[in-house]
Amino acid sequence: MILSSNNISSHSKTDLHFLWGLRVLALLAGSLLVLVIGFVFRESWPALTQIGLSKMFTDSGWFPTEDSYQLTPMISGTILAAGGSILLAAPLGILSAVFCHFYAPPILGLWYRRMVELLAGIPSVVFGFWGLVVLVPLIAAWHPPGPSLLAGILILTLMIIPTIMLIAHSSISQVPTTYIHSAAALGLSQWALIWHVVLPVSRIGLLTGIFLGLARALGETMAILMVCGNVVQHPSHIFDPIRTLTANIALEMAYALDHHRAVLFISGLLLMGLVMCFVGVAEALRHKTAYAGAK
Repeated sequence: MILSSNNISSHSKTDLHFLWGLRVLALLAGSLLVLVIGFVFRESWPALTQIGLSKMFTDSGWFPTEDSYQLTPMISGTILAAGGSILLAAPLGILSAVFCHFYAPPILGLWYRRMVELLAGIPSVVFGFWGLVVLVPLIAAWHPPGPSLLAGILILTLMIIPTIMLIAHSSISQVPTTYIHSAAALGLSQWALIWHVVLPVSRIGLLTGIFLGLARALGETMAILMVCGNVVQHPSHIFDPIRTLTANIALEMAYALDHHRAVLFISGLLLMGLVMCFVGVAEALRHKTAYAGAK
């Protein structure tokens, strides 16, 4: 079939309009991100210039009415809760992906993935409510008071397992079948094949899932606020209540004024920086995987 010059011209104009539409939408999305970062930085500026960032690590505690704004208890609570959850969720998520791909019958594996996808769509406030009425009383019966670092770790683990599991399953599914057939021809057992071939080949994708899960754990607010007790302190053990940066912002932003408000925006700036770092690392690993696959 021979296309006329008029048809070619009309198709070219349509493609050009579509291309410019995509460019405008991409510019708008990028501009929104820049505006959010700029707004948070502008609101943080009074505290950065008049109080100083170093004072927020050396003050005696978090007493906004006395102009004392120590952020280290919230930072340590955030890092401990997110770090503890990733230590539990990473092996559970990766092993779940291995089970679905290699050991589960096809129907069971399909339904298991659908259940995990459903788990990923549950709002965080529902996780927090469940933790408040079920998990916290169980921990309190074991070791009072109940709302604690342990409760936060367990809730975050449930919330980030789907992210890690689904990305891990996608990475494992992309392992070339020639690698698997070659390993099987050498007489490797199923577990030896997984441990020595599948996991090393898909390691960058697995790390990407872990970093994205960690980014979500760092930014979680409602579930953590409901189960962790919200006490400003450095926890001495996992049964101590904690307060995270996100919970601190949610609890105090409604009535914060002047320097107090600006310091809360600095907390948001710290969180944004941490999350952007982890997302950037995950994106770099994804591009590295795509580049290696192209080679």
